[in-house]
Amino acid sequence: MSKKNGIDAFSRRAFLRSAATFGAAAWAGAASAQDALNEIINSPRRGSWDDQFDAKASRTATAVLSNTPVFGPETIALLQQAILDYQQIAAAGGWPMVNPASTQRLELGVNDPAVQQLRQRLMISGDLPQSAGISPSFDSYVDGAVKRFQARHGLPADGVIGEYSLKALNVDASTRLAQLETNLVRLQSMSGDLGRRYVMVNIPAAYIEAVENGRVALRHTAIVGKIDRQSPILNSKIYEVILNPYWTAPRSIIQKDIMPLMRKDPTYLERNAIRLLDGNGNEVSPETIDWQAEKAPNLMFRQDPGKINAMSSTKINFHNEHAVYMHDTPQQGLFNKLMRFESSGCVRVQNVRDLSTWLLKETPGWSRQQIEGTIKSGVNTPIKLAEEVPVYFTYITAWSAKDRVVQFRDDIYQRDGAAELALQTTTGIEQSAGPIDADALPQ
Repeated sequence: MSKKNGIDAFSRRAFLRSAATFGAAAWAGAASAQDALNEIINSPRRGSWDDQFDAKASRTATAVLSNTPVFGPETIALLQQAILDYQQIAAAGGWPMVNPASTQRLELGVNDPAVQQLRQRLMISGDLPQSAGISPSFDSYVDGAVKRFQARHGLPADGVIGEYSLKALNVDASTRLAQLETNLVRLQSMSGDLGRRYVMVNIPAAYIEAVENGRVALRHTAIVGKIDRQSPILNSKIYEVILNPYWTAPRSIIQKDIMPLMRKDPTYLERNAIRLLDGNGNEVSPETIDWQAEKAPNLMFRQDPGKINAMSSTKINFHNEHAVYMHDTPQQGLFNKLMRFESSGCVRVQNVRDLSTWLLKETPGWSRQQIEGTIKSGVNTPIKLAEEVPVYFTYITAWSAKDRVVQFRDDIYQRDGAAELALQTTTGIEQSAGPIDADALPQ
C-alpha cells in the first residue's frame, strides 16, 4: 500500500526501542498480575460452580463492537497500547494451550479438565475476569468469555470451542504480538486525512465500513477475493452507482465457459437473459452462431438487468487499474458463510442498498425511496455522485478500537509472516483456476 503524503511509515524497530523503557517498568506489574493469577489457579477447588445466568457476561460478545473506525484518529494509539499489553503478556510467559482430552466439544454445561486451561487462557487475554476463578465447569461466565473471544476474532459467537476457535485460542502470545506490530505499520501508512466521508474494505475481515466525520456510519458484511484471485490493495474514489446494471461477460468467460455451455444447452443464453450484440449495438440471434467453432464469435455477451443478473440490483464503480468494483449479488446466502473469500477480486456487499443510499445522500434527487423505485423499474440507471467518495481496499488483520478490546483476523492471503495466522485458509474455500470473474457466471 502506498504511503499517504507527508506520513512516514512506522518503523517497528523504532517503536520497540521507544517502548523498551516502558516495558522494563511494566515488568513488575506483569509479574504481579501473573502472581495474582497463580493464586487463583492454585486456590482450593470449588467444585462445579453454580451455573447462574450472568447478564453482563452474556453481553460481552456485543461489547466488542465500536463506532470507532479501523482508520480512526485514536486507532494508532490504541494499537500501541495493545502492543504494550501483549509485550507484558509475552514477557510473563504468555498463556497456556487449551488441549481437550476427549472428543467432547467444550461448551456450556460441560465438565472437563481442559476448561481450567481455557479459563486461564481467557483470563490472561482479558476475556474472563479473574473473579470467575478456576474450575473444570464450563459455566455461564466461561460461555460469555468465549463469545467475547470469538467476536474479537471474527468467529461466530456461539460459545462453543470448535475447530476454528481452538486454533485461534492456541496461537501463542508472541505470535499475536508480532501480528500487532506488523499491522501497526499498515495503520501508520494510512494515518493521513482520508476524507470527511470514505469507504474502507478490510479484506481479511471481509467487511466494509462507511465512515463519516470520524465515526462508522454503516458496517457491511462482504465477500472478497479467493486466495488465488485476491482482491487488490488500492486507494481510489467512488464516482458512480449503477442501479440495475448490465453484466458484460469477459472474453475469457465467453471462450472457456459460455461456449461449452451453449453446446450442451442451446437455451442457456435465453434462460439467463444474455443477449448478443455486434459492434453497432444490434442484437444477434444465438441460432445464427456456430457454437461448435473453435473460437467464440466477436460479439458482446451482455446480461440484462434483473434479479438473476450477476450483479443483481447494484454496481458501485471507482477508478482502478484492476477492473474491480463493488456490487450486489443474487446469491445472498453466501454472506452467511464463515469463509467469505469466494470472489475473483471484486467485492460483493450485503445490504448494498443501504450503502448506495449513504453514498448518494448528498447527490440531489436520490433518496432511498427514489433508489428503490428505480430498482423496481428494472431500468439501467447510472448515477454520478455529486462528490466522489474515497474508497480504500486494505489488509488489516489486527487492530484495537476501545477499552483495550483487541481484534484479530486470519491472515487469509498469508502476508503476516506466520503460518499459524492463516488458520482457515485451506478449509471451506473453493480453489479456482478459472478466469477472472468466473464466479459471477450465471448458472
